[in-house]
Amino acid sequence: MKRVMLLMSAALGLVVSFSGCGKDPLKDMTDEESRIYVTNRADSVDFTSYKTFSIVDSVAVATNTNNDERALTDYDKKLIADVTQSLQARGYTLVSRAAKPDLAVNLTRIDNTYSAVYYDPGYWSGIGGYFDPFYWGYPGYGYYWPTYYQVYQKERAVSIDIVDLKNPKNNKLVAIWNAMLRGSGVWNISNVDSMVSAVFAQSTYLKANS
Repeated sequence: MKRVMLLMSAALGLVVSFSGCGKDPLKDMTDEESRIYVTNRADSVDFTSYKTFSIVDSVAVATNTNNDERALTDYDKKLIADVTQSLQARGYTLVSRAAKPDLAVNLTRIDNTYSAVYYDPGYWSGIGGYFDPFYWGYPGYGYYWPTYYQVYQKERAVSIDIVDLKNPKNNKLVAIWNAMLRGSGVWNISNVDSMVSAVFAQSTYLKANS
């Protein structure tokens, strides 16, 4: 599994000299500068082997107390539209679930109030709602993604997950790409365009065969 992290502009310039009258670079960052975009991909996957995709019609809202919420606010509609347009721009064709797409796209807003947690990109395997493979026509299946550790403090985040529907393995659907958007303003509708553009810009391999 390959993992790429992109930090916005000034977040890269944290090598500074501190003095009694100097600014604290963390406290003085703008919302844009605080945002971090992390993408994960399955190493062995040839993304050009897929042609079609389907995307959820609403966004899951996962919290530490409730994982079954779904929402379709103006923000969620914008997120769905931007991700759809980005995949179409990479040559993938949007189809309905009934058309048996190659790829499934899940979207989640995460409202995390833990001071520290264990994060697994396959966290959806134990959550209901759109994380249930039955939504994509695979009753009795689970999802799979290699695990890693991530520490959170109180924050909101957005997860974009792409799942392979063509090649299930041992009654599991394999997630082949994930983007995690973190930092101030990630639930602000005015930031959706730039955030989605950023995660796709650092995933140049994510394209259909031309």
